[in-house]
Amino acid sequence: MNRSARNQRLARYDFAPDPFQIQAFDALDAGESVLVAAPTGSGKTVIAEYGLAMALEEGRRGFYTAPIKALSNQKYQDLCSHHGPDRVGLLTGDNAINVDAPLLVMTTEVLRNMIYARSGALDTLGVVVLDEVHFLQDEYRGPVWEEVIIHLEPEVRLVALSATVSNAEEIADWLSTVRGPTRVVIEGRRPVELRNMYAYGDKANDEIVVADTLVDGAANPKVLRVESGEASTQRRGGGRPGPRRGGGARHRSRMFPPSRIDMVDVLRDNDLLPAIYFIFSRNQCDESVSACYKAGLRLTTEIERSEIRDIVDARTAGLSDDDLAALGFTTFSAQVESGIAAHHAGMVPTFKEIVEALFVRGLVKVVFATETLAVGINMPARAVVIDKMSKFTGEHHELLKASSYTQLTGRAGRRGIDTLGHAIVVWNPFVTFEQVAAVAASRTFRLSSAFRTTYNMAVNLVRTHSPEETHHLLNLSLAQYQANKGVVEVQARIAKRQKERDRLRAQARSTFGDIDEYRRLFVREPGARDRTEIEMSLMALRAGDVAWFDDHLGLVLSTSVRAKGVKVKVLFGNRSLRALTADELVRAVRTATHLPIDGTAVIGHKGQVIDQSDPRVLRELAHRLVRLKIDKPKSAPPAARTTHPCANDPDLKFKLNAAKSADRIDRDLQLLESRADKESEVVSRRFDDVVSLLERWGYVGNWKLTERGVLLSRIFHECDLLVAEAIGTGVLDGLDPTSLAAMCSVFVYEHRSADPAPEPTFPSGQLRSRFRSLQSLSKRLQRDETTAGITPHRSPDAGYVSTVAMWAGGAELADVLDIETTPGDFVRTMKQLIDLLRQVGQHAPDGATRAAADAAVERVLRGVVLSASTMPVGGAS
Repeated sequence: MNRSARNQRLARYDFAPDPFQIQAFDALDAGESVLVAAPTGSGKTVIAEYGLAMALEEGRRGFYTAPIKALSNQKYQDLCSHHGPDRVGLLTGDNAINVDAPLLVMTTEVLRNMIYARSGALDTLGVVVLDEVHFLQDEYRGPVWEEVIIHLEPEVRLVALSATVSNAEEIADWLSTVRGPTRVVIEGRRPVELRNMYAYGDKANDEIVVADTLVDGAANPKVLRVESGEASTQRRGGGRPGPRRGGGARHRSRMFPPSRIDMVDVLRDNDLLPAIYFIFSRNQCDESVSACYKAGLRLTTEIERSEIRDIVDARTAGLSDDDLAALGFTTFSAQVESGIAAHHAGMVPTFKEIVEALFVRGLVKVVFATETLAVGINMPARAVVIDKMSKFTGEHHELLKASSYTQLTGRAGRRGIDTLGHAIVVWNPFVTFEQVAAVAASRTFRLSSAFRTTYNMAVNLVRTHSPEETHHLLNLSLAQYQANKGVVEVQARIAKRQKERDRLRAQARSTFGDIDEYRRLFVREPGARDRTEIEMSLMALRAGDVAWFDDHLGLVLSTSVRAKGVKVKVLFGNRSLRALTADELVRAVRTATHLPIDGTAVIGHKGQVIDQSDPRVLRELAHRLVRLKIDKPKSAPPAARTTHPCANDPDLKFKLNAAKSADRIDRDLQLLESRADKESEVVSRRFDDVVSLLERWGYVGNWKLTERGVLLSRIFHECDLLVAEAIGTGVLDGLDPTSLAAMCSVFVYEHRSADPAPEPTFPSGQLRSRFRSLQSLSKRLQRDETTAGITPHRSPDAGYVSTVAMWAGGAELADVLDIETTPGDFVRTMKQLIDLLRQVGQHAPDGATRAAADAAVERVLRGVVLSASTMPVGGAS
């Protein structure tokens, strides 16, 4: 290690590195990759910046990837402030700034796309920072992280930054398998100690109480007593009484939920501001801000309000007065000036960025936010409040997982400012206090792969690798690694059970005779069955045999061998006809005699084959079977039992029990071996299913891409194959720019309300006809996907066609927003639409369609959408 080089890299920081940071520095200096699992705010970013500085010193490039554009924008500004804008670039769906710079910030999807395109920008790449790598368990976006990790050249060092996870060693082992030596660095200690607290109203004294959730690592017994109805003298905030607005009658339960206004009072009175108040509802976030403002809560000074106005005016300078009016700017501005704001996906990015900037500066004191803020930009607070520990899924209330609780409370406590962070859970009737305490005490957050083969991934692998190389790469995925680990564990159980089985078999051996023969003759357990023995007895049968099928005498009419074993068609004395297999019998079949059933024997016509569907024939055969009067076989008499050699074994009972236990283990082993077989190479098998479907649809042939396959390899979208089909079959051709934008909205819009979607309206018959063609195409593809065992793609949704047609046609923002359309959802959908239109403009075979797509982008990218796609002025600092 070069000590002077390290000191130079760390000279910008005014604090000494923590031990876990030094461990990571040592790994990078040794040429290794590193996985850092540490709590929010602990200083993982310092390790990332150290790795990027190393890349610059070595004359190589460093990439910093983040899961969301807001984080990318913030990191770009942070790196510019240190390295200067000449050496830092930004590449997201919205911005391309100085893309040839030695340090480049991007979203993870951008890097994945560069890898598949074999971009020359990767030639001198030395270090890649994967921020928020625990996103690889995200159902939709998770596979991107694994694709990057698997496909990056092995000489590129990774700096993988993750929240605290309980299986970090497993992830590091996987990274070492895929990338080479990877050191895991785990920091379980928070930079600021967290105090878990519980807030409730106590009807016994009409007070708001804030108590410790955990006492000596267990649920606070005082709160448990209050919950059960016992008396309590504990008061708000550790002793001071607090108001309860609204009063209320006494009920059996002593607890009631404090109002959000009361909770803000508690936070202010106990010096716990600034605070983030998490509510799992956009509407309730907005209502809470409005209620606090109307109640007269003002948390800012006149000097602070003046500073807030200056920042707000600067950030909204690019929006017209009409757009500001449509966005409710006057109300928003007044609320943030009071020091209270909302933050959720229903807000336009410009407003969210204003709230973020004001909160970081300490000007906004309380933010009512949805959980999306927990994975947003760096916004530490003194306290975090969780309104409810349960979240409504659309069908039922679900308790927050420990991982979600850790993510939310990770914002509590500002390093270098606070000595203690506070995480306050508010009482609600859906979750008991004991459940809250259990989640707060839990440290379990296991990272699991969400890897799956997408159509785009499949064709890019076919394009760039041989079948053998592709299957090797897929077997390197974390999904397969974790599945293999399960297989290894199963195989270990199999080996252990086999040893136990063999030991029991050895104990069951008798020097007096064949113990298995003795068991078969005399000690068959009621209900016990030997399927192999039954199968063998069925195979020995031939047409005309009269045999005992368990306790019923039957005549064999025919036998056939199937994939699952022998099937025997049997006629019984009551004229019933059954097809039997070994699975339907308890004991081996015992043959009694043989009855000729050719045409001569049955109906007197020599050489004639009997007709088994003729009732007369079956009646005659059944009658002959009954007239045979064959007695049922009797169990071996006691005398026979005692004459068997094993009867003389003094340890016979012990050995019979050992043999019985060994049989039970054999049955367990069959199940374990079946499970191991199913889990091995599961990722490759699913990939093969996808490729087979692509072959049927004309995208792949003999491990080569067709023209349509090349098109699909360039489409990056959730519905990639359907988009490629729409482009390839001409569904998008011949449309003017406005109509093309409206038509493409069906791929990006999705009705998410629990209420039924309204019937879509279409501005023209042409669009209605095109959508019906696309629907038909989608349904055909979904049927094929279902048959192939592939999760069907999401159906196209025409719910935004009219809205997009209005916006692309030049309508004002106020005209396109309605009760169902929030400004944030509108802007986000338009940005996704622009991304798709750009892909159509680049890759559609038809020149007129490409030109229409480019023109459509210009029509959609305006006003509030353009403002949201531009880098914020001055960042959040």
